[in-house]
Amino acid sequence: MIEIHNIKLPIDKNINFLEQTIVKKLHLSKVPEYTILKRSIDARKKPDIYYIYKIGVTLKNSKCEAALVKRINKKNVILTRPVKYSFIEEVKEKLTTDNNAINLKHHPLIVGAGPAGLFCAYILASCGLQPVIVERGLMVEDRINKVNDFWNGKGLDPECNVQFGEGGAGTFSDGKLNTQVKDKYGRIRFVLEEFVKHGADLSILYDNKPHIGTDVLTKVVIGIRKEIEDLGGTFLFDTKLSEICIDNIVNSSNLCDKLQDNSNSAYPINERTRRIMKVLLTHNGADTCVETDNLVLAIGHSARDTFSMLYDKEVPLSAKDFAMGVRIEHPESVIRKAMYGQGKAALKMPTPPYKLTYQTKSGRGVYSFCMCPGGYVVNASSENGFTAVNGMSYSGRNGENSNSALIVTVKKEDFNSDSPLAGVVLQRKLEKAVYEQGQGRIVVQRLEDFKKGIPTDDIGTIKPQTKGEYVCGNVAKCIPDYISDSIIEAIPSFEKEIPGFDDNDAIISGVESRTSSPVRIIRDKDYQSINIGGLYPCGEGAGYAGGIMSAAMDGMKVAEAIIQKALRN
Repeated sequence: MIEIHNIKLPIDKNINFLEQTIVKKLHLSKVPEYTILKRSIDARKKPDIYYIYKIGVTLKNSKCEAALVKRINKKNVILTRPVKYSFIEEVKEKLTTDNNAINLKHHPLIVGAGPAGLFCAYILASCGLQPVIVERGLMVEDRINKVNDFWNGKGLDPECNVQFGEGGAGTFSDGKLNTQVKDKYGRIRFVLEEFVKHGADLSILYDNKPHIGTDVLTKVVIGIRKEIEDLGGTFLFDTKLSEICIDNIVNSSNLCDKLQDNSNSAYPINERTRRIMKVLLTHNGADTCVETDNLVLAIGHSARDTFSMLYDKEVPLSAKDFAMGVRIEHPESVIRKAMYGQGKAALKMPTPPYKLTYQTKSGRGVYSFCMCPGGYVVNASSENGFTAVNGMSYSGRNGENSNSALIVTVKKEDFNSDSPLAGVVLQRKLEKAVYEQGQGRIVVQRLEDFKKGIPTDDIGTIKPQTKGEYVCGNVAKCIPDYISDSIIEAIPSFEKEIPGFDDNDAIISGVESRTSSPVRIIRDKDYQSINIGGLYPCGEGAGYAGGIMSAAMDGMKVAEAIIQKALRN
């Protein structure tokens, strides 16, 4: 493939202009077969705004591609070899060549139907392993109704809500698909293509900051589930992992003490002293004991009761750094003006995202997270008596406000405890304070009042755009000073980047506590627990991902590890 980099296209030009540019740059007589590989926006010289393209061109003869690149001899025209995810094809070819099949004593059991669990199941099912996917919440069609009922004032279902249910917590967010993970095996492209196959817009394959939107993502999740079922997978909804049974139980605390927090390879595989044997699944109040020798824990970052159960079973866990803070809302028009300027071109552009970072004088990081252009602040609670918020956008991103989390790094030293569950305790403390102040409603506060630490009696010129009822109050009172002080210190810096960010009437909502898992379920290089064979911590809840894409990729890696182990055996 020939890659052409840095094609600058004025936003008022159509696809014909792009094709003419390709022909001109390659000195061809007609438009070749091409693919848009990447598209980003250049608004550095606003109001003049451009799309920047990276294009992949394929000629019928690869030798012609090499000769053409050599003849043109330009830095922005290079010869590349596209990376394609090939694991499934390689496994099938091996099985065909060996005239064999992958035989496991029990079906692989996956707990959690978020992106990690779904893509783990998809790879396993594609290779003929017929996984069983256990999800405590409901299938996404019914989950939508549960969540809407909660937002409309009905009671919270602790088992099916914004955090729990098919699709995972990311289903009720912006559906952002960008990731910082490096990928040399083609997993990123594979995941994106799977989304497109099931209804996502083709643009997610090349946009620099791709997003699907909650309304489209729910449909995509349904399509992926049906494909997994067609491949032999089975879904058990409204079914909760209650207990795990491990043979040869020994005290594993000595292992945990020796581990460094970020180590994935502290103990060799042959030093595992325990093995997963059975699990107890609960559905409609009835318990069922299921045997398994491959248990994938893709439980999500809010499965606090499951973390506690694992801790009681002496599964090696560790506390990890994470981040907490608040949501902030501004009119979408303010963000658009800051990003694109005031020209006519700005009105033609998609609703703009932003990304902000700041380091306080004390060394804490403050940054925007899960930014939702034209979106809503949503009540994302999953436990009665505790209130958490998140952000969500539909695919059109056409809401009046844009919102983002403003979060501050929370370090293990802030927990004041050596327990691996100390971060969960801290999260719940903040969420309980917000719940008690708002009686289950989202608590909002004007930015000016947040800075002063005084309650807001009434909103100003900016009206909160929320899913779920809100009430004016004092968010600052519900969070530690090191979080509120860090955010306040960062605001002037953010104002320089986005004029209007420091508006006194900007809306603060609390509390944004579920940015990532505060717990890591420690695993080794083969993706199994360091001393429990057959137990595979996976995805964001296990501490190994940070969003839809990285979670999906981690699910794929775990599936590959299970298959490779089965092939060796």
